[in-house]
Order: sequence, then structure tokens, then C-alpha cells
Amino acid sequence: MKLKKHGLSIGIERIEDKFYLTLKAIGTLTHEDYETIIPIINSTLNGVKEPKIKALIDCSQLEGWELQAAWDDLKLGLQHGNEFEKIAILKSKEWIKIGAKISSWFMSGEIKSFEDENEAYSWLNE
Repeated sequence: MKLKKHGLSIGIERIEDKFYLTLKAIGTLTHEDYETIIPIINSTLNGVKEPKIKALIDCSQLEGWELQAAWDDLKLGLQHGNEFEKIAILKSKEWIKIGAKISSWFMSGEIKSFEDENEAYSWLNE
């Protein structure tokens, strides 16, 4: 029996003296995945005055979104879009790049795709 794994993992990574929000998307994301992760993101950011977040989103195992989950993702971007300084998307597929371009219309920060994790972190540090 093959397990169907899906969801979002969230973390904070420290590289030298800098902190990064890291997200890893796995499988086909559902509304329930967002119902779990959104409160965590909200509670983390609520305590920070004028956050300027640098984020790395690993899409190497992302297969897609259910329709409601895509809507949840857009709402999350609208709610926190001004708080992101830079978002590096790792292992992006063409449809993810198109989605990132659309998301950039609603966000103040920069979004860029990378195939190499070290290059992504270098860009985030610029």
C-alpha cells in the first residue's frame, strides 16, 4: 500500500546570524493543510513588530493544490504580503513560476525561483 503524503512543513532556520522562514510543500495541498499551518504562521508573526521576512519555499515535492487550498494560499499571501522582503522558491516547476508571478502582484517583496539551495540563500542574503 502506497501512502499519499501531503502537507506543509514550517520551520525557522538560522544561517550564521540570519533567520529564515522555511516552508516545504509536499504532495497535493488541501484546505485542511492550510487550516493547520495558517494559525501557526499568524501566531508567529503577530508578536513581531514590522516583520521583514526572508523565506525559502521548497517545492521539490509539491504536486499541486486543491481549489480551496489555492484560495487559502492566496488569502495568506494577501494577509502577510507586506511582511515578506524576499521569497526564494526552490525546485519550482513552470506552473509554480506562473503562480509566483501572479502572487508578486499582491506582495511587496521580491520572489525568485532557484534550482540550487545555496544560490537561493545567497540571493536572500543580498
